[in-house]
Amino acid sequence: MYKAYGIVRVTVASPHCSVGNPDKNVEATLSVLGSVQESDVVVFPELGITGYTCADLFRQQLLLERSEEAVAKIATNSQHGQLIFIGVPIAVGSQLYNCAVALQNGTILGVVPKQNIPNYNEFYESRWFRGADGNEPKSINYAGQEVPFGIDLLFSNGTGVIVHAEICEDLWMPIPPSSYAAIMGANLLVNLSASNETVGKCAYRTDLVANQSGRCVAAYAYSSAGPTESTTDLVFGGHCLIAENSQILVESDRVGDGSGLIRESKWATADVDVQKLQTERRVLSSFGEARRLISKEFRTVSFEPKDSSNQQGLLRKVSGTPFVPKDPSTLNQRCAEITGIQVAGLAKRIDSMPSKKSFIGVSGGLDSTLALLVAVEAYRGLGLSPDNITGLTMPGFGTTSRTKNNALQLMELLGIKSKTIDIQELCFETFKAIKHQPFGLDISNLNVDQFSELLQKLTAEQLKNGDLVFENVQARIRTTLLMSHGFVLGTGDMSEMALGWCTYNADHMSMYNVNCSIPKTLVRFIVDYVAEHRLSRDSGDAMNDRSRIPDPTGRLYSTLKDIVATTISPELLPHSGDQITQSTEDHLGPYELHDFFLSNFVRNGFSPEKILFFSDFAEFTQSYSREVREKALKLFIKRFFSQQFKRSCVPDGPKVGSVSLSPRGDWRMPSDADAEIWLKWAATTP
Repeated sequence: MYKAYGIVRVTVASPHCSVGNPDKNVEATLSVLGSVQESDVVVFPELGITGYTCADLFRQQLLLERSEEAVAKIATNSQHGQLIFIGVPIAVGSQLYNCAVALQNGTILGVVPKQNIPNYNEFYESRWFRGADGNEPKSINYAGQEVPFGIDLLFSNGTGVIVHAEICEDLWMPIPPSSYAAIMGANLLVNLSASNETVGKCAYRTDLVANQSGRCVAAYAYSSAGPTESTTDLVFGGHCLIAENSQILVESDRVGDGSGLIRESKWATADVDVQKLQTERRVLSSFGEARRLISKEFRTVSFEPKDSSNQQGLLRKVSGTPFVPKDPSTLNQRCAEITGIQVAGLAKRIDSMPSKKSFIGVSGGLDSTLALLVAVEAYRGLGLSPDNITGLTMPGFGTTSRTKNNALQLMELLGIKSKTIDIQELCFETFKAIKHQPFGLDISNLNVDQFSELLQKLTAEQLKNGDLVFENVQARIRTTLLMSHGFVLGTGDMSEMALGWCTYNADHMSMYNVNCSIPKTLVRFIVDYVAEHRLSRDSGDAMNDRSRIPDPTGRLYSTLKDIVATTISPELLPHSGDQITQSTEDHLGPYELHDFFLSNFVRNGFSPEKILFFSDFAEFTQSYSREVREKALKLFIKRFFSQQFKRSCVPDGPKVGSVSLSPRGDWRMPSDADAEIWLKWAATTP
């Protein structure tokens, strides 16, 4: 099952080491293998069969012979379909090489010698080993098998997984060997290492692994020797970690991390997604272009895909809120960065305008609140008064007093000009002009007050099927009024554009939209962030720091908090009791799910089946049944395809994250694309 989704389970291990005793090290290695049988790939440390710290014992023929016997024994016992990498010294002619040996199901698949031999400070490997340069024999006879040998080996299982091995110092070089291998197709890079612990080295090592995985758009599995190596001069930490495209997925305990004395074998396991990596590489056209810059050739060694039917769970974290960091400090930093990008983008547009006047529709909802906050900061940053902004609140048939009052307070407290235009009369006359009967009501002989009274008496059954014309007329009247004033700031967010949850040529349109690439799940947090961190009770401080908004009475803080707590609603349908009855999420499903689908569909290129599979393990803010998730995913796909025509013509606006739906840059899609193959999974899903 996991194989179909490109999931590869990888273990990096640091077994207990008996320096100079291959027999004991074999037993420790086999013990680890017995504990990680679900893993597809297992990586052990550099020279783990002998111990890295054998020094002049590497010159002993007996040690080399016992090492070869140890490899043969591990090969004989490698019957679980795993691809295993072990570290061992191997003599080839008159040279001794520090090698990574690849094993599977009793076969030695290949031997990769270390290329870069350190000989500085505490390292003096060149006393014993030679660095490989590609002129070595292409094969050797080892442990009774004829084995491919060289620095040009890639291991492929024919299902998209391509593995390359390098050894310790190779990673520390300006251009690691794995960089070439990645360009030639390797997407799982493994490193057999012996890295001693010194103050601060762990952070540098971790950055190296994460950065190399990011540069190579690959997974990087790093396994290091542990503290049971000789400590004559050095202590080795047993640091094992796995990264994927710059993100650390998992790491083991190590010496110096406060976990206490480590004597037993340690390992760490994670599921890496090579399918996701391949998609990312296809998107990054420059990655493929790098291939023409190198002449290095590689040989491919085949290995069998492991049967993964017995794998349980998913050993990687799946965020249910991919746009919203869980860590509060990271979230605050993200909000600050986004508002900074929004403000900078809008400031440039304002600066280039002959007139500095702008107009914005303020509904008392989250999106228009965020856009207005950004606008005020942009004007203040340019040294312009916020009263150059005019906010229009335009109550209609579904507007509640809560949102209207919040809109009015927001405009007053931010110091912008405010205008209220009741749109009910204009909409009513439009219904008459186009001969529309809202909800089946004959309005030919009514006035607007009589019509409003009838709307209040509509039953839930009458409102059940809605009235699209009734809603669209209100949205278009509002945009007409806005556009008639001048330069209009848009407020719609990226989630609404993904779902087409806007009226074409109404809230769909503006002259510049600062929210265009911000998902709905993040909008709420940014508004809350502004309330908590960007308001100032000291007017003097706010004057000196234009990124802070004066709020001497605390009323602005309270208003923003109430807006954050308000139900997301377009407020276009009639209601009774002055309560919001039209919930967007009741109609579409939770925005949290749609943003999860959006990220995985657009950013990762996942199939619907894989998106649903990942949703089984995602850490959402609340529990959603599979039925709810599946229903929401079907709706997302249908609307994402059918509503592309709205995204094909949208206003300018700043890209703030890795996902954007701008037709001029990130997402170009036919407006009449057929969603059938993306929906076929629904017919077979139980």
